[in-house]
Amino acid sequence: MATLALDQAPTAETPRTSRFDYKPHPFAKFLFAALLIGGMAYAGWSVLADTRGVGEELALGVFAFLALALLIALGFEFVNGFHDTANAVATVIYTNSMPAHFAVVWSGFFNFLGVMLSSGAVAYSIITLLPVDLILNVGSASGFAMIFALLLAAVLWNLATWYVGLPNSSSHTLIGSVLGVGFANQLIQAGSRGGAAGVDWSQAQKVLTGLWMAPLIGFFAALLLLLVMRAVIRQPDLYKAPEGDKAPPRGVRALLIFTCTAVSFSHGSNDGQKGMGLIMLILIGCAPTAYALNRTLPTSATPAFVETANVATAAFDARSGGIEMAPDQARTTLTGALQKRDATTPEVFGALESLSRDLSARVAGYGSLSKVPAEATSNVRNDMYLVLDTTKLATKKPGVFSEAEAKAIKEFQAKLEAGTRFIPLWVKVVVAIALGLGTMIGWKRIVITVGERIGKQHMTYGMGATAELVAAATILSADRFGLPVSTTHILSSGVAGASVANGQGLQGRTIAQLAAAWLLTLPAAMALSGGLYWLMLTAVKAYGLN
Repeated sequence: MATLALDQAPTAETPRTSRFDYKPHPFAKFLFAALLIGGMAYAGWSVLADTRGVGEELALGVFAFLALALLIALGFEFVNGFHDTANAVATVIYTNSMPAHFAVVWSGFFNFLGVMLSSGAVAYSIITLLPVDLILNVGSASGFAMIFALLLAAVLWNLATWYVGLPNSSSHTLIGSVLGVGFANQLIQAGSRGGAAGVDWSQAQKVLTGLWMAPLIGFFAALLLLLVMRAVIRQPDLYKAPEGDKAPPRGVRALLIFTCTAVSFSHGSNDGQKGMGLIMLILIGCAPTAYALNRTLPTSATPAFVETANVATAAFDARSGGIEMAPDQARTTLTGALQKRDATTPEVFGALESLSRDLSARVAGYGSLSKVPAEATSNVRNDMYLVLDTTKLATKKPGVFSEAEAKAIKEFQAKLEAGTRFIPLWVKVVVAIALGLGTMIGWKRIVITVGERIGKQHMTYGMGATAELVAAATILSADRFGLPVSTTHILSSGVAGASVANGQGLQGRTIAQLAAAWLLTLPAAMALSGGLYWLMLTAVKAYGLN
């Protein structure tokens, strides 16, 4: 793709001013560094406190390895922050609603709040794309190779597109990286299932649908909204380029600041969760006793777990055809069912009945998840994972269970999720710090692309407001349903749609480059992560690690 030269003369009616010529106060730099270092120190202290609280002592080498893994994961969120900041601040900067330096601090703060107040529903949605054998063995050398490969690939591609000023999607990149290691894992295994079996394509289809729909939603929704605005709100100043550095009218300015805030908050609430899920995989691999199970669940939750497990077990037994199997055989059967994406055979129901019954008996015997001993933690977590994901696959097919049985199984799934798919508060805090601070640096390249190089004329107040309203509403809706979507795709295509609705043309070169980045991201990220995964596994075998 052609490089976007930063000194290229802008084609907008109003030339670029000194809006970016601002040097931060030395105290601001000190505060930035203090927050960054403080966040990392807080993460280290939290890991030590959590592991010692359950009697799990980490060797120095393991702690150092965990620190490196967390640093890379938080680095992804940091890069995500400055890569995607333009989506929130370009409109307020180019409509003179906020000074550039204040806008990025404002955006960073609301990205922070978005992460802290997020539902957590998105955090594990991308994780489910990974091969089941890697998730079950995340603490193995191949599991760590998977995590490092996909994180490094995502960071490298994000940095590459940022360097040339392209507003590429961090979500798109991360999903491509996840698919790449899954596909590579199965090719390396060279098993009978074939390469595609390493990826949950049903989940991938759900996630990728949001990505390909995002540009269309952004373009047409912003176009339609601005056309409606022009018909209803007949205020010419809304649809003209700002005069010099003149600020917009008070009401319009409030609307633009509100939309900037909404996009920043929604970006934090959606994108921040992706890093959380990956960090939890790292923690489970390095410190399973502390993080594989949610040990904060009270003892009083155990009877309800056992009761829902018993009801679900009866439903599985009714469809097993009398097949009985030992827990080890049940684990093998369920692992194969997840790999083949087929969970409606009598053998699978027999395995679900066996493992669910065994699981509820073990948890009841321990008294609560907080009392599961260290040596049993990984097995309990993996069994809960196998039962949860297999039941989700089984209930997708209509007519398999009655309405009452489906309700009981859904309650059982909720209990399993509460026990395994959780986010400690400190993880939210450090991800929020990384994403929030990341928004405050390196943002100029992509801000200029969004603000000057999509439409042929300067951005108007109406264009900025409609593009960001569409982006905020779409992302918050996706967060509600646990779907990872691209802030970048929605916002940049929204600017394009608003430009068309305002009677402006589009800059063909920039649109072509954006389309090329959109098309190349998935295969490039897959190739990068798959290649890195192969290299790491080769190194593991060469040095005899396991």
